[in-house]
Formats: sequence, C-alpha cells, structure tokens
Amino acid sequence: MPTYQADDGWDALGDPTRRAIVACLAERPRAVGELADELPISRPAVSQHLRVLKDAGLVSDRAEGTRRVYRLNPAGVAALRDQLDMFWNRALSSYQDVAGEANEEKP
Repeated sequence: MPTYQADDGWDALGDPTRRAIVACLAERPRAVGELADELPISRPAVSQHLRVLKDAGLVSDRAEGTRRVYRLNPAGVAALRDQLDMFWNRALSSYQDVAGEANEEKP
C-alpha cells in the first residue's frame, strides 16, 4: 500500500477553493484569468492553487500564446476514482460480513 504523501490528490482537494477550481475545469479548460474571473480570489492566488493541483497530478497545462491553459488530468482524476472505488468495495464487503454474522446469530 502506498504511503501518505502531502501532495496527493486528496490533500489537494481538501481546500474549498481548489475544489471550486476543479469544478470549473470539469466544465472546460481555462486560463488563470478566466478562473480568477469566476472565483473570489486574485490571479496570483489562483496560480498558487493550480500549482498545488498540478503537483498532485490533478491538472495539466499547456502554453497557448502568452497564456497557460489548464485542464483536468484524466489520469490523476481516474486514480482518485480508483481509490474511492476501493474504499466503497471494502465498505460493502465489511457490511456484507456484518450482515451475514447477524443472520447467523438469529435462533
């Protein structure tokens, strides 16, 4: 099992502003200025949040002229989904085990 890393996707999504940025990028790719226009924070603050999301592997960027356009990184988002699926499957399995034990105990 991989060890906890401070720059993992879950840690990055712990901030509500970064979740808002991810929600915006889920609609379509955007530049920093476009994101800043939609959020109640400055362009430098958006850039800092994007850096955290990029370091966590959740967004990627590319140059388009003089600006950088950010988009969700499908591989990073898929990794989070895989982790959620694993948690969900474990929870269901545990529930089935407990439910099965409860049925066995009934006289």
